[in-house]
Amino acid sequence: MPVKNRFAELHDQITAWRRDIHVHPELLFDTHRTAELVADNLRAFGCDEVVTGLGRTGVVGVIKGRTTGSGKVVGLRADMDALPIHETTGLDYASQTPGKMHACGHDGHTAMLLGAAQYLAETRNFDGTCVVIFQPAEEGGGGGREMCADGLMDRFGIQEVYGMHNWPGVPTGTFAIRPGPFFAATDKFEITVTGRGGHAAKPHDTVDPVMIASHLVLALQSIVSRNADPTEQAVLSVTALKTSSDAFNVIPDRVELIGTARSLSAEIRDLIETRMQAICDSLPAGFGGQAVLNYERNYPVMVNHEAQTAFAAEVARSVSGQCADAPLVMGGEDFAFMLEERPGAYILVGNGDTAMVHNPDYNFNDDAIPAGCSWWAGIVEQRMPLG
Repeated sequence: MPVKNRFAELHDQITAWRRDIHVHPELLFDTHRTAELVADNLRAFGCDEVVTGLGRTGVVGVIKGRTTGSGKVVGLRADMDALPIHETTGLDYASQTPGKMHACGHDGHTAMLLGAAQYLAETRNFDGTCVVIFQPAEEGGGGGREMCADGLMDRFGIQEVYGMHNWPGVPTGTFAIRPGPFFAATDKFEITVTGRGGHAAKPHDTVDPVMIASHLVLALQSIVSRNADPTEQAVLSVTALKTSSDAFNVIPDRVELIGTARSLSAEIRDLIETRMQAICDSLPAGFGGQAVLNYERNYPVMVNHEAQTAFAAEVARSVSGQCADAPLVMGGEDFAFMLEERPGAYILVGNGDTAMVHNPDYNFNDDAIPAGCSWWAGIVEQRMPLG
């Protein structure tokens, strides 16, 4: 099953959807315009059911095959939200909303799944049910978690679920995937260090929280370098330090540290949090101060299931002739919540030689559309073939 001719015919229309979404980026759960565009199109395609408002602003379309005797139900998921980044591409269809842009290609993901939905609704060349899932708030809001909490999997009887992300640096229209842990757990933390402020010329009369915070930054790095097994992957980054005073001659009362921790196993995730707590409890006390750690677990490790990964790779090879081994990614992906509820797989489709995602010069490569659409259609037709 190479790239389907129908997607060559639909390419201009899918590109137009993509660029329209790109012009009008929306953040987190505020994807009302995008959701309306998606729902209107799904109804126009003749989907058997279109549901809005799942996971606040998510949209779900149900497409029954020519027959449904297999009883199989496969879900396909795309994300809809943009990022709080000011676009610098200079494109004719650049974002018209200052400070917001589709810098991760979710506009392309949504448009490709719409194209696949149109094709599947036209042909229904499968035995079972396809559920197309358009999710808000992947970029930090946990929209996947919200849709699952609203009963996505049970309500539509989804048995397997598949997702896709474009990837710069991979040849356009080719694919890459890996089984097992793929994208990292992404946690964030805040540490409030308190001491006793005073004049900078009299440090002996103070308990300096800036010095304590500085020691904390260094000590926290020892978790990865000295506590974690060096064969495991882990990242701990303190990304900002804020004091309660910005005067050059004042030692403040309080300093706040914020940052992120990334890991690819539950054991390392637990280790990081436990060691951070121990360091925050003990180190500041040695200087006469104290620190309070607020550690927030965000997205879990995204784990591809073995059998579904092998199948997803097989479909990818049938589309593009190849499917490479993907690297581990220390970024997060909230498709992890869906893969915790149902077996499935997540694949990368090449975006070619473009700026990396989350970059103000990034742009989704419309040349990847036929391959991406064909992969989604292939997942459905090959997983639920007509007898």
